[in-house]
Parts: sequence; C-alpha cells; structure tokens
Amino acid sequence: MDEFIREVDEDYRRERLAAIWRRHSGLIVGILVLIVAGVGGWRFYEHRELQRAEAASASYDAAVKLARDGKDADAARDLEALTRDAPAGYRLLSRFRLAAETGRQSGESGAKAFDALAEDASVDGSLRDLARLRAAMLRLDGGDAAASVPALERLSSPTNPWRHTARELLGLAALKKGDADGASRWFDQIAQDRETPSGLRGRLEVYVALAAGGPVQVTQ
Repeated sequence: MDEFIREVDEDYRRERLAAIWRRHSGLIVGILVLIVAGVGGWRFYEHRELQRAEAASASYDAAVKLARDGKDADAARDLEALTRDAPAGYRLLSRFRLAAETGRQSGESGAKAFDALAEDASVDGSLRDLARLRAAMLRLDGGDAAASVPALERLSSPTNPWRHTARELLGLAALKKGDADGASRWFDQIAQDRETPSGLRGRLEVYVALAAGGPVQVTQ
C-alpha cells in the first residue's frame, strides 16, 4: 500500500509539472535565457574592466618612467589623459601623480592641484586629507607658512591618520620663524602620542634639542 501511494503521488507531481510546463513554458524559457544572458553579460563586463585596468596600469607606468627620464611635458600629457579615460582607481592615482609632477615645476600650481583633490567630494576622506597635506607641504617649502599652517593644524587632530606628519611640519614651521615655544608644543604632542612612528621619534630628539636651544633658523 505504501508503494502504491508513493507511485500515485509521483504520478500526480509529474502531471502537475507537465501542466505547469504546458501553461508557462514560454515564460520559463524566457527567464532562463535572461539568466544566461545576464551571467554572460556580467562576465564580459568583468573581462573588459580587467583589460581596461591592465591597459591603464601599463600607461601609468610608462608615464612615470617619462617623468623619471625628465620628459615632463610628455609625462604630464599622458597622466592628463589617464585622469579622463582610465578606470576610477587609476584616474585618481593619475591625478595625485600629476599634481606631484606639477608641484616639481611650480609649488603653488602643484598645491592648487592638490587643493582640487581635497575639495572633490567623490574622493575618499583620508585621501582628501592626504591632498591637503601635500598642498601644505608644497606651500611650506615655498616659504608660505601662513597658507600652510591652518591646513596642517586641521590635520593634527588626534584621530587623523596624517597627524604625525602634520605635527612634525608644524613644529618645523614654528622653528623656521623662531617660535621655539610653539615648536615645543607640537613636539610634545608627537612625544605623547603612543602611535607616533619610530622614525619620527628618532628625529624628535633632534627637534627637541633645537627647540630647547631657543630661536634658530631651520631649512628643510
């Protein structure tokens, strides 16, 4: 009896499936075709994106080599093209590199290029802060401490990942203008931060000695 019931149940399910197929076969086939087409389209997209990334990587490396060989105009041209046409990651990387190369030729022009990155809401917050840091460094190197100090002070907050470099630069900027007390305050923050990198702690001994010696002129 159990076997008979099982066979009847299987026959019933087969009939139900056959009825469903007769009624909805077109829809089922259409759904399967869409699924296959969707998977194939996604695989094709991934393949194309990989090709674009590989091409952008090769173009970026070539542009960097041009810059190292002193072919600044050619490097700037190729980096500029990458900022327009490359995948998102290489577009951003090329913008940073182009700003750095511009800064080699003109500190203020490079700083403005980094300012543009810092003001771009589409860029990740930590990278925007990095752009602010690079702009401030260029202005500080050019002797424009008044323009660089506010940005560096913003980056010196306890939770900012770039605070260590910002504090070091603020201390050096204070030393350059003869403000030994101001320099000491920044160097104290460096000393008290448990996450200060070991390399900076090693330099800190020299900075503290310079600050303790009173007003001095420091060059970077």
